[in-house]
Amino acid sequence: MVALAFKLADAQFSRLQNLINISGSISCSLNGSIIANCTIPTPSRFSHALIDVSCGGNVISSAITNGSGMFDITLNPLQFSPNNLLSSNCNVRVVTPLSNCNTTLPSTGILQSPLQFIRTTTRGLTSVFNLVPSTFELIGI
Repeated sequence: MVALAFKLADAQFSRLQNLINISGSISCSLNGSIIANCTIPTPSRFSHALIDVSCGGNVISSAITNGSGMFDITLNPLQFSPNNLLSSNCNVRVVTPLSNCNTTLPSTGILQSPLQFIRTTTRGLTSVFNLVPSTFELIGI
């Protein structure tokens, strides 16, 4: 059922004015996330970090997080299929070493997360297929 829904979304996207938006926020931690309701201090946001979207080892787009650790990447669905972006072959990666935001964190490895679909929104005549990173994992240490 899910595969059919994505194929229908791909078909719908090819006929309309559409965009693919990938957005999220990164914290200065081993998993890029803030730990809610914990007794240890919440990690700060990872500002000015290089983020990229990689499929099959090829970088297809990149961005820099803002001062709040947030990023936003817009892709053209005529070049990149939502179905392909949601495959296990595509990931959001935090390329900047974690030690840049906190010297006690590793200077090697990158945070990486598969993408997940959250919703389709409409902006005027444009439909936006919204994706976010799911769970970041530190790899390559």
